[in-house]
Amino acid sequence: MIDPFGRNVSYLRVSVTDRCDFRCVYCMSENMTFLPKADVLSLEELDRLCSAFIDKGVQKLRLTGGEPLVRRNIMSLVKNLSRHLKTGALKELTLTTNGSQLTKYATKLVDYGIKRINVSVDTLDADKFREITRWGELEKVLAGIRAARDAGLAIKINTVALKDVNEGEIESMVRWCGEEGLDMTLIETMPLGDIGGERADQYLPLSKVRARLNEALTLSDIDHKTGGPARYTAVKETGRMLGFITPLTHNFCEGCNRVRLTCTGTLYMCLGQDDAADLRTPLRASESDDGLHTAIDEAIGRKPKGHDFVIDRKGAAPALERHMSVTGG
Repeated sequence: MIDPFGRNVSYLRVSVTDRCDFRCVYCMSENMTFLPKADVLSLEELDRLCSAFIDKGVQKLRLTGGEPLVRRNIMSLVKNLSRHLKTGALKELTLTTNGSQLTKYATKLVDYGIKRINVSVDTLDADKFREITRWGELEKVLAGIRAARDAGLAIKINTVALKDVNEGEIESMVRWCGEEGLDMTLIETMPLGDIGGERADQYLPLSKVRARLNEALTLSDIDHKTGGPARYTAVKETGRMLGFITPLTHNFCEGCNRVRLTCTGTLYMCLGQDDAADLRTPLRASESDDGLHTAIDEAIGRKPKGHDFVIDRKGAAPALERHMSVTGG
């Protein structure tokens, strides 16, 4: 699939649910109204949609949420999608999780062909973790990370840099990842959805974070790519990789190779744009995938050059009304 700007779209991120067992302050408000279950695609429909994208050249598939592992019977979807790994049509199947369910599912994930996962952890302070996630328990997440590592999964920690919240412990988290044998990616907060607070109060430019890290650690740029938007460095002191995802200070649109599918069958060609394609209608209109393939082709033909993210003034509305949990975090 080639978009209008010559980029090969080979990476699909699929939100299997908008629900989550956390309420992270940068992702959603505490009192969320989630989608009615009747609006959400069945696991069989998600399998068919993902398979259609694989038929059209997607080689990397990431399951997201909300929290993907709270979706009932989610392992049946993972198992079914793993058939594409066995045929070689799909090069990688992975997921992003908050870690709360990993003690339960880590071994099964490995059994179904997943080799690496991303786990979101924004602080190693238990009280602060509870404040950021509102409902989360740090020790439960850390136990999940240990279970995943013991099961043989490679793990990358995703950390959202938050001004006056965790900026003072980012160096210590980088060192902790080194001690635990984990890679890490830092992410700028993104202006998606009403979170019940002020975006500008959270925003911490990663250019500032990297400048501080350079005072204590030796960071060297490396040409490592995972198919996502992160730019990676090697950390001499830990022997691990540290990635930076910078949608605001240095956008990554020129190399964008991904699209996002929601649990309702809506395809977003760009995380930072409202334009979307309805794939649920052609999916349910026929048992044949011909109409679905046509709808996918038409959507890829509308993929924009870049996003419109900006956090520049107090009191401003979010760049987009939808929450990150809807599009797929």
